[in-house]
Amino acid sequence: MNSRFAGKAFAVSLLTLTTCLAQAQQYPAKAVRVVVPFAPGGGSDITARQFSAKLTEYLGQQFIVDNRGGAGGLIGMEMTAKAPADGYTIMMMSGSFSATSAVQQPAFDPINSIVAVAEFGYTPFVLAVHPSLPAKSVKELIALSRSTKGGLSYAGTGTGGATHLATELFSSMAKIKMVAIQYKSTGAAMSDLLGGQVPVIIGSLLPVTPHLPTGKLRALGVTTEKRWHTLPDVPAIAETIPGYDVVLWFGTMTPRGTPQPIIQALNAAINKGLQDDGIKRTLERDGMTPSGGTPQDFDRRIRKDYERWTKVVKEVGLKPGE
Repeated sequence: MNSRFAGKAFAVSLLTLTTCLAQAQQYPAKAVRVVVPFAPGGGSDITARQFSAKLTEYLGQQFIVDNRGGAGGLIGMEMTAKAPADGYTIMMMSGSFSATSAVQQPAFDPINSIVAVAEFGYTPFVLAVHPSLPAKSVKELIALSRSTKGGLSYAGTGTGGATHLATELFSSMAKIKMVAIQYKSTGAAMSDLLGGQVPVIIGSLLPVTPHLPTGKLRALGVTTEKRWHTLPDVPAIAETIPGYDVVLWFGTMTPRGTPQPIIQALNAAINKGLQDDGIKRTLERDGMTPSGGTPQDFDRRIRKDYERWTKVVKEVGLKPGE
């Protein structure tokens, strides 16, 4: 490389760095779009609206939720991956990110084209049934599914999502057959579950929990290794199926290439929000354990989940569209 070319390359790199730093110092200078890859009403949407309000308060510009549901989250994920890496499109996502990526393996490679900003927290899924179903425990549900021709049906929230894989893992470990009825959103799945059109769901804690005290749904188990603090009377599925353990995380992500100062600004604001008494009370009410931490912490969680779900997909034999 000659000295003139090297000098030009250095000048371009310096200009790029200076531009990124200037953008970060002014960030945000306008409204920020917050992509939620699911329809309104699910855990990701509920959490996104809580944190968008705090980011608006802390950073002085509107953080506007944009629901882009469909294809198990892929539509919103691809929109995020292909958005300008300037901090004005971010995504608030759940653990379905790793699950969908493992099953669908889309051409735009979400794992390497969308980067971690900060994790909000995590919850279990809840194995819940419509009260018309006679099963009152995980053991009884397994027995009922074995005695039902074709197996019991369950509500899914998109092929390859965390709900789908959590249920397929449950079926595999329980050695039973269950039939997925896929819906475009958690809201649609919950509507049919509450109406009795589909009898079973392994769903996220936030939309399921409000229907337990009313008797509209019956909880049989939580997916964490041990019982969850907000549902102490609900057994862990692992008490019946040793080794079963699935956690649903929520967090913020952004297109690869977003300047590090912008990522750090968002990370700091989210970690600050997790210290807010109002947010703490809301998370506690919703049964979520706050986590926070660095982008690197969150990235490790995402990749560990991806590796696990990739293994499950191979073991179960799932293919895109199934």
